[in-house]
Amino acid sequence: MSGSTTPSERAFVLGLDGVPWRLIEQWSDEGELPNFARMREEGASGTLESTRPPTTPLAWPSIATGVWPDKHGIYGFQNLSSEYSHEMYTSRDLQQPALWEQLGPAHVGNVPMTYPATEVDGSMVTGMMTPSTDREFAHPPDLQDEIDSRIPDYEISLDYPEYADRLDDFEVAVDEMLAKRRELLQVQMDRAGDDWQLFFFVFTAPDRFQHLIWDEDRLLAHYKKLDAILGEVIEYTDDHDADLYVVSDHGFGPIEELVYVNRILENEGYLFRREDDGTRGALASLGISKDSITGALNRVGITEETLVRSLPRRLVDSVAEQIPGDHALYDVDFDRTVAFIHDTGNCYINDTDRFDDGVVSPAEIPELKADITAALESATDADGEPLLEVHDGDELFPTDEESPDLVVTGQGTYEARSTVAEEVLGDTEPYDASHRSEGIVLCRGPSIDAGATLRGARVVDVAPTLLHGIGEPVPENADGRVLFDAFAEEATPAMTKVDRTTVTKTRSDEEVDEDFDDVEDRLKGLGYME
Repeated sequence: MSGSTTPSERAFVLGLDGVPWRLIEQWSDEGELPNFARMREEGASGTLESTRPPTTPLAWPSIATGVWPDKHGIYGFQNLSSEYSHEMYTSRDLQQPALWEQLGPAHVGNVPMTYPATEVDGSMVTGMMTPSTDREFAHPPDLQDEIDSRIPDYEISLDYPEYADRLDDFEVAVDEMLAKRRELLQVQMDRAGDDWQLFFFVFTAPDRFQHLIWDEDRLLAHYKKLDAILGEVIEYTDDHDADLYVVSDHGFGPIEELVYVNRILENEGYLFRREDDGTRGALASLGISKDSITGALNRVGITEETLVRSLPRRLVDSVAEQIPGDHALYDVDFDRTVAFIHDTGNCYINDTDRFDDGVVSPAEIPELKADITAALESATDADGEPLLEVHDGDELFPTDEESPDLVVTGQGTYEARSTVAEEVLGDTEPYDASHRSEGIVLCRGPSIDAGATLRGARVVDVAPTLLHGIGEPVPENADGRVLFDAFAEEATPAMTKVDRTTVTKTRSDEEVDEDFDDVEDRLKGLGYME
């Protein structure tokens, strides 16, 4: 489907969270995924490089805005304060206008990091990071009533810890979630009619499935369901003369061991734990720790996640501060700590400008970053293979002084974690796999070049390419570029200079007053938080 000199005036983004190029290439070549094969034959396709780290909260906003995290403002699931406390990032933290704020009518479904729902010209149903479906998850408000009527028991996500040792049940639950999401897409298609310029809909099921099940036979069965959904979307976009972009925020691959980076920092003298005095010392002397308490609870059928979900957050925090153990930053003595890992691999120097209890002069930061990078990159396994990759935050995020100082990710089959553990390496159970940098991009439409290969595409390139492809201007501050290789040589987008425009974000000062305990519980179940 290419060669038309007349570009489409609308576009559909079908997001498939966590889908790696290797599986799409292999199974479409083997005839297992006919609709993905059709996308490759009739359109342009290739790998899509994710953010660093390659995680959902950074990558989907970059896909939707065309800028890296230093411009869109979201660096993880949690925003770290100067007091070392954290709050969940929400759509109110997004600093760059997304595609659905530049185009309209727009219909947005299940996109991560969109809660609370934006009052778009069209419709929006929020996705991952939505605390509940009680309020602010759908716009306009009557859409929530329609969802309740047409999709009873609609849910954003699953309680993953419940399925850690019940993978057959987990597979059934993911299939049910996928089916409900498919129904939601139909609800929004019905509501849109023929009056839309943008559709942006994400299926997060593949990411969830792959974290716990990395078995190619079971994966293929799941991917065939995704292929069937893609077939329906191809038909829909053909009926509406729309460009179709199929993208993933990152890839996926197996993991074999967890690397507790804060433990390495502790071993190297950069991080210190609180002294075991007072209540903490007394509990430690009695052999009471987080592990012993959670072990006792598990024996009577109570998981840590259930306990956290059932009790008020302040109570959990106050109790956790007194219990020695491996939980992520409760044990850290910030009066002595030089550097620490927070969230999904963000390393912060504990400097006096950024943090209330900082101990490092800003002038010391460059030398410290070099020393810490060397220490982390020299950490190896028993075979002498490196465990970690370290990236300079100033190079990744040059426009934001508040960005992480370093970004740490696992090498190969190692997964970096932030827990202050007793050992550097730990078992991955119950997780089979996790994120990789190489996702997918496949596009198809009236002016897309059939069979073209896209090389060097990045998540920030999707929005500029989509906008230019439908004849809309690209924001002047976009970090991404238009992927001209996607367009047929004789097509209008290939022969037209990129038009630029200035965009501004309408910021809301209204705080999000919501209990995110359930969200944290789900993130822990996926291994995203500790």
